[in-house]
Amino acid sequence: MMDLQYFAQLDANNVVIDVHVVTTEFMAANPERYLGVWVETFFSDPNKIYAGIGMTYDFDTQNFVRPPEPVVPFVE
Repeated sequence: MMDLQYFAQLDANNVVIDVHVVTTEFMAANPERYLGVWVETFFSDPNKIYAGIGMTYDFDTQNFVRPPEPVVPFVE
């Protein structure tokens, strides 16, 4: 049995638009199903942030960055 891996699809701004659980062999055998940029994300690595929709991938650190928390104005 092959080990499954986790991959995030990025848009033109490196923002995650999809996440799949698949093997690299399956992706290579089915390139028409995996168009665009896909990067591996790690579910159980404490030194990595697991990808989620809307997160940004930083190619320098090879890690995902969470979007900033929205600022909620204080209302009295």
